[in-house]
Amino acid sequence: MRYNKMVQGTIIKGIAGFYYVEAEQRIYECKARGKFRKENIIPLIGDNVLITLSEEENSSDRYPIATIEEILQRKNSLIRPPVANVDQAIVVFSVTYPVIHLDLLERFLLTIEKENITPYIVLNKIDEGNESEYSYIVERYSKIGYKVMALSAKMKINIELLKPHLKDKTTVFAGPSGVGKSTLLNALEKNLSLETGVVSEKIKRGKHTTRHVELMPLSMGGFVLDTPGFTSLQLDGITKEDLKQYFPEFVPLEGSCKFSGCTHVHEPGCKIRKAVETGEIFKERYDSYVTYYNQLKETRRW
Repeated sequence: MRYNKMVQGTIIKGIAGFYYVEAEQRIYECKARGKFRKENIIPLIGDNVLITLSEEENSSDRYPIATIEEILQRKNSLIRPPVANVDQAIVVFSVTYPVIHLDLLERFLLTIEKENITPYIVLNKIDEGNESEYSYIVERYSKIGYKVMALSAKMKINIELLKPHLKDKTTVFAGPSGVGKSTLLNALEKNLSLETGVVSEKIKRGKHTTRHVELMPLSMGGFVLDTPGFTSLQLDGITKEDLKQYFPEFVPLEGSCKFSGCTHVHEPGCKIRKAVETGEIFKERYDSYVTYYNQLKETRRW
């Protein structure tokens, strides 16, 4: 197989070891060079890459063939979902079923903060729930400074609140299975026609309909990534020392504690703990911080 021209493109999806790269208004079916495996580098959806084009003739029912030679520098990346070079993340949860697990929301917000990705929290299926069941989430995270939107993708309620934030941005949609990510994307962009699923009545969990990550263009400008659902998330790449900087409500008080290098866990004269006592910082958020701090502390020991 002979290769000649090298061009730059973007990985838009990956299936069964093949990466599909959009370059020069065409889509190429690519394999990655073996050097990436040797260096333990995995190409991600959203990666900007250099590919060499093959001179091999292809039948009309196949994409032209190319090889990924180089992955250009990423501005950010996530492990779960596995994407790179995104501007913002829409974290989607349901106000009914599957039930909201705040621990999963907290963990995802931490990974987003670490990568300097702008987060948005979307609470879907408000047509099926009672406002009293989720208003505390809106209040809590809005006070911290996060943008929180309550809507219904199915009934197209408050969809217009989200649309302006997607224009000319690369946005990843993430969250557990069954919360309505694909339904929401279909409501935002009619040309997508993504497969949607239902929540199991028996276990009250969603069934996977999105099986791979794909970068898709929006008619308004910009791109979205639909991703498979998940029910757990590790705090990869976060140390106990850095953890506090990913809690936005802690940042204004950093440096004002009695002791420099305060962990905000046990030291006297801690301004963060004082803010928890006065209600300036939500106790539940602080409790999450302490839990994650201790988990990361134990992880390092091993």
